[in-house]
Amino acid sequence: MSRTRTALLAAMALVAGATGTAFAVDAADVAAVPCTVDYKIQNQWSTGFTAAVTITNNSAAKSSWSLKWSYAGNQKVTSGWNAKLSQSGAAVTAANETYNAQLATGGSVSFGFQGSYSGSNAVPATFTLDGVTCNVDGGPGGPTDPPDPGGPSNRVDNPYSGAKMYVNPEWSANAAAEPGGSRIANQPTGVWLDRIAAINGAGGKMGLRAHLDEALRQKGSGELVVQFVIYNLPGRDCSALASNGELKADEIGRYKTDYIDPIKAILADPKYASLRIVTTVEIDSLPNLVTNTGSRPTAVPQCDVMKDNGNYVKGVGYALNKLGDVPNVYNYVDAGHHGWIGWDDNFGPTATIMKEAATAEGATVNDVHGFITNTANYSALKENNFTINDTVAGKSVRESKWVDWNRYLDELSYAQAFRNQLVSVGFNSNIGMLIDTSRNGWGGAARPTGPGATTSVDTYVDGGRYDRRFNAGNWCNQSGAGLGERPQAAPAAGIDAYVWMKPPGESDGSSKAIPNDEGKGFDRMCDPTYTGNPRNNNNMSGALPDAPVSGHWFSAQFRQLMQNAYPPLS
Repeated sequence: MSRTRTALLAAMALVAGATGTAFAVDAADVAAVPCTVDYKIQNQWSTGFTAAVTITNNSAAKSSWSLKWSYAGNQKVTSGWNAKLSQSGAAVTAANETYNAQLATGGSVSFGFQGSYSGSNAVPATFTLDGVTCNVDGGPGGPTDPPDPGGPSNRVDNPYSGAKMYVNPEWSANAAAEPGGSRIANQPTGVWLDRIAAINGAGGKMGLRAHLDEALRQKGSGELVVQFVIYNLPGRDCSALASNGELKADEIGRYKTDYIDPIKAILADPKYASLRIVTTVEIDSLPNLVTNTGSRPTAVPQCDVMKDNGNYVKGVGYALNKLGDVPNVYNYVDAGHHGWIGWDDNFGPTATIMKEAATAEGATVNDVHGFITNTANYSALKENNFTINDTVAGKSVRESKWVDWNRYLDELSYAQAFRNQLVSVGFNSNIGMLIDTSRNGWGGAARPTGPGATTSVDTYVDGGRYDRRFNAGNWCNQSGAGLGERPQAAPAAGIDAYVWMKPPGESDGSSKAIPNDEGKGFDRMCDPTYTGNPRNNNNMSGALPDAPVSGHWFSAQFRQLMQNAYPPLS
């Protein structure tokens, strides 16, 4: 049953309960409903609750909106997000923010809030959108399943559970050609759609359809997950140059019509309906709007441009909306990594801007199946030799130069905590996390077996940490890195899978400027002689020499990753 029809039936049930009159409902009735409201209590405790509200507009497009309802009890709204909320007595008004004022015909917008109550906490019986009564999909405690404005879905809770994962034959051939590479050549990796030409196949490589056809062949009679990285935003990678994209900062129209729309059309082909298609949506984009803008010492002018024009938020929202309409697509939004977002002034604001993007351009939180951390990065999965609560020589581990007051030491603790933060701002409580473990093993002979000396907090941390980068902000072709945990489903609480979204052996960027037709520039962070910038606390870059353009095969790196793999390769 469609969610719109469910909403109408719920509303009719309320009326029938009050009047004793039965109503016959058919599809024509559903079409006449001017708007539907899904009010969902997400968390509730003895004195308070959080709620998520999704409005779907079935009438004329709106340039602004205002939703009103009244409580039967003593509920009070105490704070909210993605709407301007006010309350007078029992009456509540939620009005649009400037960034989500547009509400197209058939479009949806979501917001959330926290409230207090005592006694009962019933779902409001009636909602009005701009004075017009909507039908509420609800009942005691709110609806039991999340809305899906895109239509019916056969999605499972964790797409990786009980499924094989797609092995990219092109990456597999590169891996197998290296000495010892056959040991991992059968591992699943992500396929990067990093320019428009990649959709149909560029430079003799397989295009999107070719990969999907090969995925069907590998699938056989079981379930199979195939992973794609959606990575071509306007003004892409505003804080780095190595993977700048082909689209200029203002080319949001081309992003929609020439990139996302063709991808959606292919993924929606019924031929591929039996596949579980995972998309990693636009790595490194949204966190840049938090950490690399404004008056911060890490600010980059191009990131301010992208924050001001809104095209990162619009692009991510559009991608989530369109791809989320395909019932067998699972969208995972990139959520940075602990060495980027783990500080207090980054953590909450990053979750908030992700909620903003997830409710832009017609998207709702229901278009987000989860989030991915550490994509194409090197943060250790779990630091076992010290904890964030340790104190050495009178100083907290957080005071060490390496930790630098971060609240998280490693990727697993960050991903689990950030998941809770995302739920608190209004994402669905069943979202799952992915962690990219393709290059965060940090094994080999240099891997510590215990904590460092207790002479100072720095010797303690530096002697025990697995992650051997100069700084957690270093991201390009890191020297000493190794393959991490092999891809696997449901490895820890809240984690849908460990994945190799970045194919090991594919460069992060060139060590020097190399002319190319892919729109990719040169970033000094990929130069092993670079002494750094505020984004890595002015440390050496730690990059390997002689690296090719990003995405191209880097044999020396691949061999190092195998040598330093943890768990070790047999």
